[in-house]
Amino acid sequence: MPLPKIEDARSLSDKELQEQIVAVKRELFQLRFQKGTRQLEKSHQFKHNRHRLAQLMTVERERQLASIVSDAETE
Repeated sequence: MPLPKIEDARSLSDKELQEQIVAVKRELFQLRFQKGTRQLEKSHQFKHNRHRLAQLMTVERERQLASIVSDAETE
């Protein structure tokens, strides 16, 4: 399975972005739990989920900075 593309994250609405961040964090928790109980079979999922979380948080930060800039321009 290839790594997800950042364009997918950029196409999400703000609410969907937040939901995805929570879902990926929950999934990472589940993976850590499986690793601790020695039930983890697909260790590559850590890399994919961390990559996805970084993309989602990057898009979130880009939007925060864009709103700060637009607010500064209107003043």
